[in-house]
Amino acid sequence: MNDAVMSMRANNQRRSSGSIGLGRRKSSLHVAYTRIGFMLPAAIGGGAIVLGILFWNYMAQNGIRFILNFNNVPTPQAVGAAFWGALQTRDFYTDIGVSLLRIAGSFLMAAFFGILIGVSIGRFKFARWAFLPYIEIMRPIPAITWIPMAILIWQTTEESILFITFLGAFFPIVLNTIQGVEATPKALINAAKTLGANEWDILRHVILPASLPSITSGAAIGMGVSWFSLVAGEMIGGRAGIGYYTWNAYQLIQYSNIIVGMITIGILSTISTWIIYGIRYPLLKWQRS
Repeated sequence: MNDAVMSMRANNQRRSSGSIGLGRRKSSLHVAYTRIGFMLPAAIGGGAIVLGILFWNYMAQNGIRFILNFNNVPTPQAVGAAFWGALQTRDFYTDIGVSLLRIAGSFLMAAFFGILIGVSIGRFKFARWAFLPYIEIMRPIPAITWIPMAILIWQTTEESILFITFLGAFFPIVLNTIQGVEATPKALINAAKTLGANEWDILRHVILPASLPSITSGAAIGMGVSWFSLVAGEMIGGRAGIGYYTWNAYQLIQYSNIIVGMITIGILSTISTWIIYGIRYPLLKWQRS
């Protein structure tokens, strides 16, 4: 009897240790796959950037003229030296700061009004009838074509630039918000009504959470478009900002600084979009679970 009990215990211990070992192996494999899943895209992306820079260097150094003309295009080394020189000046940081402040103010206003109007249009027929015709007519108009009108209707150049930047972010946000509200499952709304929820409760606890994926996607798109609109406004009417920096470099025939401005705009726009996705991640935790 005792021998049988001891034998059963020994078998159980072997099974337990085997399960632990298998679990550890699975955990190690999961970590390895996770690292590969992170490193492989990074390696491919980094390699693509390096190849692009090498191609650019070859075309610029040899002044290749085939479809595109690289005679006046500076080399990566010249752009790197110009970038380093710009980083040593206070004006460069001032231009970046001015553009960031304009983006922050315009984007926040666009997000507020875009979500408010988008939810209203998506939820209430009267708001749809009143506002949607204006949005459908105005949204195809490029932001740069608003510049003459903005100069006419706003008292200062700064207000004109903010308005143009606002428009760039507003339309993607409002359209994605409308889509998100309209895509909210009717079953969820009916269930909330059955439980006694009023219209405010339905908006706050059902429609807005269900619309968040679409709203945040619109915000990410709007952030990119707002940078495009901002730079266009700064180039034409600004006296400071990274768009003004780039246009001023063109007027002074400083080709390396033009590319410095372009790269800076790309970096700032990318970081701004990452911030949107960083805010989105905790808000959509319920969706991942």
